[in-house]
Amino acid sequence: MSTCTNTVSTLPGYYTADQVNEASAAFFKENGYLVITDALSDAEVDELNGEAVKICRGIHGKSAGTAALLPQFGEATDMSDDEVIRHYLCIHFPHKVSEIMRRYLAHKNLVRVLVSVIGPDVKCMQSMLFIKAAGKPGQAWHQDEDYIPTRDRSLTGAWMALDDATVDNGCLWVIPGSHRHGILWPQYPQNDKRFDCAEESYDFPYTDADSIPVEVPRGAIVYFNGYLLHRSLPNRKQSGFRRVLVNHYMSAQSFLPWQVDVSVPQAKNDFRDIIMVAGRDPYAWKGTVSVSEMHVRPDGKGGCGDGRMSLDEFKAAQASAR
Repeated sequence: MSTCTNTVSTLPGYYTADQVNEASAAFFKENGYLVITDALSDAEVDELNGEAVKICRGIHGKSAGTAALLPQFGEATDMSDDEVIRHYLCIHFPHKVSEIMRRYLAHKNLVRVLVSVIGPDVKCMQSMLFIKAAGKPGQAWHQDEDYIPTRDRSLTGAWMALDDATVDNGCLWVIPGSHRHGILWPQYPQNDKRFDCAEESYDFPYTDADSIPVEVPRGAIVYFNGYLLHRSLPNRKQSGFRRVLVNHYMSAQSFLPWQVDVSVPQAKNDFRDIIMVAGRDPYAWKGTVSVSEMHVRPDGKGGCGDGRMSLDEFKAAQASAR
């Protein structure tokens, strides 16, 4: 049994796979997140971690969108698996090259929760494999809907823990209930060395003191609404990883205006590089396409250099530009 299991089993919002019901769905609706502590077995987590090594070594090949890291380590027979994977922070769309990663998009325990919080018809549009070795940065406050817009606010992340996720190694932090405003808060290009180069949300009516850590054992899945404010801090452990597979889903009954085609009227934009995981696709007549490619996210080394402004400087510059 994971050493993290006993510490979280009685926390609000934490359920086992056989406890998925109206109460768990109600908790998600109210708080914007939900944890299933035993969604994946140890063998399934081992399978995903083994597949992550193959992806990082380039065994499944690479796509045109992949950074130089994959060919660099593909022939690195003198390096251990841990030495290879620690060079990565995040790989986008691993399911594009891995049949195993693709299969886990529709894991039975995962889908049961998605149907309960989204509805009967569910589609997936993205997967992300976070490695986050010791010393790697986290991500600043943000809302996933900033990056994957849905017309019906049904975007839901499924955060599959491949290691125990703790405060020390950079677990997820959330602000419960922050999704209920239905507002996408402004963002600015932060320069905090604790985080990667993604922008940070600001001017929301909460402080860091309103947030809680979501510590989970390996094999747990954390679900969170696309409007929920969340972040993660650096992995401060001396060694090891905080590996996570994060997939994003939404109702198939709604269009997905992501990576828009400028030739299509605004109201009709509908990204069709999707995979159905539950129910039926009302827009199946449109067909699907495969346009997204696996690629590696640069991690910087925490922060994005001295050229970026502080939040106060950014606000002052915005005000003077008006």
